[in-house]
Amino acid sequence: MGLEPNYAAQVADFSKRFASVAKARSLSPKDGTKQGAAWPHRFEEVKQTGTETCIIVPKVSSETRQYLPVGLLPPGSIITDLAFALYDAPLWNMALIASRLHLVWIGTVCGKLKTDYRYSNTLGWNTFPVPTLTEKNKADLTACAEDILLAREAHFPATIADLYDPEKMPENLRAAHDRNDEVLERIYIGRRFKNDTERLEKLFDMYTKMTTSPSARGKLAKS
Repeated sequence: MGLEPNYAAQVADFSKRFASVAKARSLSPKDGTKQGAAWPHRFEEVKQTGTETCIIVPKVSSETRQYLPVGLLPPGSIITDLAFALYDAPLWNMALIASRLHLVWIGTVCGKLKTDYRYSNTLGWNTFPVPTLTEKNKADLTACAEDILLAREAHFPATIADLYDPEKMPENLRAAHDRNDEVLERIYIGRRFKNDTERLEKLFDMYTKMTTSPSARGKLAKS
């Protein structure tokens, strides 16, 4: 930053803000935050460089939607605290989040904002049971995610709100999601699930096995 912080501190309002941030950080119980008191002009935690491709999912999504409106953002995109993101992740991860399977899991294990879905990385993503995927599985799911993105693009400049309105969802986008569900569900049980109850039964059975196996470790994570 060179001399920029000192230069900015010549402005009274900036100087007061720097002092306030330094004091707040110094009183934090976290060692890392305390160290940040030495540079109150800088963000304490930098999660992104801005060069990442981001798979993004909003923290809150309407209960009326049949799928979570997961998206793909190009490098240069900075994610706010209103969403979660996977940085530079393989595109097949998007197919998982865009599935009906994932929606019913999130709707069951995560909280709600009023009655809307409230996504959680720790409660929803880290716990979501996924069978071991072959390279062909990943390639098939990547193609499904690409088809969903292409279907959306065909309706530009329609917004996510327009596209995921259950009564107005374009047929090609609905078909792309249906294909994604079929590919993913066949990976799980070799056929389509009959209903959401069967989806949850399978997921909780997998979750139970996943968390009680000798190799299970406190925090579950996906690569």
